[in-house]
Amino acid sequence: MEHRVSLGVPSLGFELHGRLRRAGGWLRRHVKGIFMSIYENRNFIRIAFCAAMLAGISTASARETNPEAALEVRIKSALKTAYNNYRGLKEGKNADYIPALAKVPSDLFGIALVTPDGKVYTEGDVKQEFSIQSISKVFTMAEVFQESGEKAVADNIGVDATGDVFNSIVAVEQYKGQEINSLVNPGAIATASMVKGGSEAEKWAKIIGIENAFAGRELAVNQEVYKSESDTNQRNRAIAMLMDAYGRLRGEPLEATDLYTRQCSISVNAKDLAVMAATLANGGYNPVTRKQVIDQKHVKGVLAVMATAGLYDDSGKWLFASGLPAKSGVGGGLLAVAPGKFGIAAFSPRLDKAGNSIRAQRAIQEIVASLGANPYDIQPQLKSQMAGVADQE
Repeated sequence: MEHRVSLGVPSLGFELHGRLRRAGGWLRRHVKGIFMSIYENRNFIRIAFCAAMLAGISTASARETNPEAALEVRIKSALKTAYNNYRGLKEGKNADYIPALAKVPSDLFGIALVTPDGKVYTEGDVKQEFSIQSISKVFTMAEVFQESGEKAVADNIGVDATGDVFNSIVAVEQYKGQEINSLVNPGAIATASMVKGGSEAEKWAKIIGIENAFAGRELAVNQEVYKSESDTNQRNRAIAMLMDAYGRLRGEPLEATDLYTRQCSISVNAKDLAVMAATLANGGYNPVTRKQVIDQKHVKGVLAVMATAGLYDDSGKWLFASGLPAKSGVGGGLLAVAPGKFGIAAFSPRLDKAGNSIRAQRAIQEIVASLGANPYDIQPQLKSQMAGVADQE
């Protein structure tokens, strides 16, 4: 008895049947054997097809009913897309006023994101170490906030954006060392001097200690970068002398300059910076080590200064584009904080004229937009929702 297998498309079935009649005996027997196998196993094939369909439906359903799984997919996709979009970008150049930074391979590029529950997402060269540079200023400021309170810093240095370059002497002269902030060089040198300790060694132990606590691991100074910076930091020494003349330092000017130079020479990678940012995003609680690094009450002050002065004289442009508090360093690092959501960091040595990593800025801005993390991107509420809020008041 001859079996004819329907393929679901009559015209295709008739055409195949006709061609088989004209084909050679071997080919005709071979193809008929395949069709007979399909026919005899048709029930199994139907079951397998249904199982595959159900599996697909179950996966889609799981994504819809499991927000965490859906968010994880979005984060991974956002990082991968941003990395691929900017990995080939060649704009900008390494900082060369510090000789050791000029030698860092310009094509390095990595992105890391850490959530408040300690999940880590990465793309690219995230294990490559580089010098933290000005990003270290954030955490020395946090240490002084923790020890002495925000008012001590606000009264002695200020918490205002200068609108000038990060090593401006004019900014110091204008207000006699005040009305600046801890994220520009004059304010950072003064902030380092305010760390409590009976000696330079005691102060340094606290500075490296707070950096370690935020990163969640033991960090070390890159001695090559430290020597390179020490040999070329005449301007910072002059700034320290001027700040001391206006009574802003708590210690010897050269000691304060050395503390500042050493903290800028600490080696980190992109993942370290993301963990540090996530600790701020999580109210001062490190989501990886599960330790409270600074009191929650101090975090808002740290983020406020980062928002207004984190990217030097381009801080306004950054905040306009991303909406997030951030801090950059001339070593090519950049971290940003999405409060309550995540900390993110990127590393790429090529800088713009303001001293900020070009690829890091572009990548983080794209990821923030993709994940809807800009706090100023607010969806309008319905009148009924507003009425409910009014009724509660």
